[in-house]
Amino acid sequence: MTLSRRHMLISGLTIAAAGAVPRFAYAAAATPRRLVFVIQRGAADGLAIVAPTGDPAYAAARGALAEEAGGASLNGLFTLHPALAAGADLYRTRQAHFAHAVATAYRDRSHFDGQNVLEGGGSRPYEKSDGWVGRLLTLLPAAEREALAIAPAVPLALRGSAPVATYAPSRLPQADADLIARLSALYADDALLHPLWDSAVKTQELAGDIGGNNGRNGAELGKLAASLMLPADGARVMMIETGGWDTHSGQRGRLTAQLRGLDQLVGALQAGLGPAWNDTLVVAATEFGRTVAVNGTGGTDHGTGSAAMFFGGALAAGGPVAGGNVSADWPGLSAVNRLEGRDLKPTRSLESVIGAAIAHHYALDPARVMRTLYPDA
Repeated sequence: MTLSRRHMLISGLTIAAAGAVPRFAYAAAATPRRLVFVIQRGAADGLAIVAPTGDPAYAAARGALAEEAGGASLNGLFTLHPALAAGADLYRTRQAHFAHAVATAYRDRSHFDGQNVLEGGGSRPYEKSDGWVGRLLTLLPAAEREALAIAPAVPLALRGSAPVATYAPSRLPQADADLIARLSALYADDALLHPLWDSAVKTQELAGDIGGNNGRNGAELGKLAASLMLPADGARVMMIETGGWDTHSGQRGRLTAQLRGLDQLVGALQAGLGPAWNDTLVVAATEFGRTVAVNGTGGTDHGTGSAAMFFGGALAAGGPVAGGNVSADWPGLSAVNRLEGRDLKPTRSLESVIGAAIAHHYALDPARVMRTLYPDA
């Protein structure tokens, strides 16, 4: 089997072009639509989440990490991670879409800078003082601008001219998962500190880590989000912060826990919203991806291209991110096709995919949406 660079352009964009062109609103009109942006802080490994198992170079390139690719087959090229059981069901019912080999305009490997570009929607770090979701609110009717962040403070993505509320279940900051793993290894042989540290880690997991408690923490977060969005005067736009995606070491078990938590979050959100799920779009995205090759500690290092996930009953109606599809202008994983010989090469901008999804979701003019959300694109 050989794969050309253009082998898998299974984009909903081609589906939209083949069918009827939707009417776009140039002025905001009342809408029952809901939007949830889930940020995956720490650089989630798209090559493990939506594994390109049909790529001839995949198994050798990924080594031991290839063994975890035993989930639902999405098409001839991609396989979904087995921890995403609800995601697989949503895909089968055309309520999930996965966009692969995507990245923001950022090309370095700093978490802080990468997240700033992802949230601000600029072309380089710290050039925007507001965020793409905050700017989106200006395109919506006043009655539909109720926005909420499940976070201790308003994240950059939601900042702008429209008021935004926050809801923080805990005032305690969440430690980075990679830092916790490194400190656990450091204290492993210390008879005094190891039991104390182990107890502290378990307490931290129960306090809100999305992958903790066998994913049930994610479920509780999804229930909370639904309860804050479902009332008539509830939030219509929401951002949910999740951390722990930085898998420098011991990736297999840690990423499985993270994805199980995310999967249960989405499942609980669907169940909690009930019929309102049919008017909901969930966007899950990360600042950049991870290296193709596995490092010496069973993890992966900071990379470039990754995968973005879209969920919601609204996707069943089709559009540029139509449900039941994987869109990818796949570059291939052989060494010659990688970015700088190490990373998945991005072939589409994450900004263009999110912008197209948002425009269709709210029936807004795509060009106007892109100018507003991503003015430098």
